[in-house]
Amino acid sequence: MKRALLFAAIAGLALAGCSPVLNRDLMNTGAREFQLFHLVETPEVFKDRLFILGGVIVETKLTEKGSQVEALFIPVNASGYLRDYQRHQGRFLAVSSRSKGILDPLIYKKGREITLAGDFIGVRKGKIDEMEYSYPVFEIRQIHLWEEYRDYPYYAWPYPYPYYSPYYYGSPYLYDPWMRHYPGPYWPPPPWY
Repeated sequence: MKRALLFAAIAGLALAGCSPVLNRDLMNTGAREFQLFHLVETPEVFKDRLFILGGVIVETKLTEKGSQVEALFIPVNASGYLRDYQRHQGRFLAVSSRSKGILDPLIYKKGREITLAGDFIGVRKGKIDEMEYSYPVFEIRQIHLWEEYRDYPYYAWPYPYPYYSPYYYGSPYLYDPWMRHYPGPYWPPPPWY
């Protein structure tokens, strides 16, 4: 009985790890394999089609109509996970009306990763610094904000607090049997080794 429960728990975790980040129906009907420049060159062909795309947020701002997210485009896999950071193809705009709620710029801030399902609504002219740029624009149906990555400090062995090993040769924290500091790895080994 315990084995069956353990197996069921492991299988459940494995299936949960493979589940899509967006609604399954959206993931199945939306296009994931596309090039942004095709949308910019022939917007009338792709208008009102559903696309699944990922990105890294460049800027989020609130407008009179709602929220607008500018992001660097990154392709996604079948589950909606960002796939290849080296294959970015430019930037896009994702807009959401005020009636759907706002995307707070403090939460959807620069550098955060997103996956979204959006309808392509056209191309908008804008600027990146001083350069003219044509942004593909998507109306957001669903958006997933990825958890923020935090870089935690780590300590190499031996730890810099009072835990030490007097038997570890090569450590800068060597001590002799009388608890006197031994100079370190560049000296010959102590006589008691």
